[in-house]
Amino acid sequence: MTASTKSSLERTSFSQKRPVLSVILIELLLLIAVFIAGAYATLNELSYTTPVLLSFIPISIVLIIYITMKRKWSHYGFRSLLTIPKRSWIYYLPQLAVLIVVAFNGFKAFTLQDLLFFLFFTLLVAFVEETIYRGLILQILLRSKGIMAAVITSSILFSVTHVLNMLSGQSTADTIMQLAYALLTGAALALLMVKNGNIIPLILFHFIHNLMQFLGNEGRGTSAWDYVIILILLAQCIWLIPDLRKKPCLLQHASDQPEHTY
Repeated sequence: MTASTKSSLERTSFSQKRPVLSVILIELLLLIAVFIAGAYATLNELSYTTPVLLSFIPISIVLIIYITMKRKWSHYGFRSLLTIPKRSWIYYLPQLAVLIVVAFNGFKAFTLQDLLFFLFFTLLVAFVEETIYRGLILQILLRSKGIMAAVITSSILFSVTHVLNMLSGQSTADTIMQLAYALLTGAALALLMVKNGNIIPLILFHFIHNLMQFLGNEGRGTSAWDYVIILILLAQCIWLIPDLRKKPCLLQHASDQPEHTY
């Protein structure tokens, strides 16, 4: 073994050498953190937002420190919106359609304090979930397992995390619907990430979508609008998949940057 080959192997990151194990560890750590926070909130009869706050705030701090130290903000898609080609903005129209459909449910009366809280809460959720699933996990799998495996796996894992909503008393039927909803949302966002290599629009959509839901009318459960959204997202996935035959934009950006171990 030559010195250069040995040096190259030493620089290879753990996620490159063990991509599947890396993804499993990331998902397990997230689930464990949310489960422990959920159990604590349930035992102490705290609000339904407490588990997310207790788990996602420290996770977001760790993510920010890690990405900053490794200088990987651009690597994980945190780029200027100007890097998205003008002709590619058309692919985000289904997200706009989804937000319009969500708005049809109407909104409840809320105070300024409620608004400020949910602005912080939903931005926190959007940042953490998009960074983990469309950033870390998608990137790890994309290089080692290919586009479809990366998109499908990251979407399934994103969907699975929503099972924990049952800890807050959500019904089984609503949870199943949310799993399907989250699976297609995750797939659509992952495909957009692969195509345009920019995570900012995904965080903005996730943030606005969740904010509208939290400020929307309560107690509706699953409605016909949910099925409309599922159809929109399914159509978007079918629309995007054939266009991924050429080299993904995400890989083009990644290949232009030096590799950092992590």
